[in-house]
Amino acid sequence: MKRIAPRRLRESRFWETVGLADMTNEQWEALCDGCGKCCLYKLQDIDTDEIVFTNVACRLLDCHSCRCSDYPNRFEKVEDCISLGPENVGELQWLPSTCAYRLLDEGGELPEWHPLITGDANSVHRAGISVRGRVVTEDEADADLENHVLDGEP
Repeated sequence: MKRIAPRRLRESRFWETVGLADMTNEQWEALCDGCGKCCLYKLQDIDTDEIVFTNVACRLLDCHSCRCSDYPNRFEKVEDCISLGPENVGELQWLPSTCAYRLLDEGGELPEWHPLITGDANSVHRAGISVRGRVVTEDEADADLENHVLDGEP
């Protein structure tokens, strides 16, 4: 399912004038570019705290659309699903460098491929930013996540 923010939201360029903490739920949700990177399993080194991505996706991630297949019920179905909000976005060091929430929290701008800029939900895929075609589901993965560590961000 392709999701794109309503034209009125895109044309308002709300992300340039409204702080993350002051956004409506609709504005907050519209910031998600649909890359799917936040739904990948990550590993953290116990000694160095270094975080690495794997190419293994949460069982609810639709690996083609790069969207959660049961977004409204994700917290009931996935015990360790993390709720991303303005209160914790700055603390989640594993958010990818391309993430709109992270970019805006750090004072950056939305990239030119972001669906709010292009008006096209598929622009994130065409730009090669999403995980489409590059991940496996939990069911397809080797039981040892260390065998699925990526070199850098996906």
